[in-house]
Amino acid sequence: MTDIDLLTVEDRVRLLVNALADERDPFPVVKLFTPDAGATWLISEADPDEPDRLFGLCDLSLGHPELGWVHLAEIMEVRGPLGLPVERDLHFTADKPISAYAAEARAKGRIVA
Repeated sequence: MTDIDLLTVEDRVRLLVNALADERDPFPVVKLFTPDAGATWLISEADPDEPDRLFGLCDLSLGHPELGWVHLAEIMEVRGPLGLPVERDLHFTADKPISAYAAEARAKGRIVA
């Protein structure tokens, strides 16, 4: 699997636009997940100087989702117990800013999206 499979050119543009915008609480652009485990990432921005460095809400299914930076290559290395790679949720559409997802995830101990 390549990073192109997870992020389209349009996604990358939106992630960079979010990073450069004056708005500091953007909506997530993409949801990534492990189909055979509980890991989930809601990605809202990309570092303009290092576009494969992504910012978002990260939940590795340990009960402590958090906002932070992650490299796309690290996400692509994750495998669940059946060895399945990370997938993109093709049906995800953000309906609130990343801070709202983070607050809800902290309260519930997991990303609810």
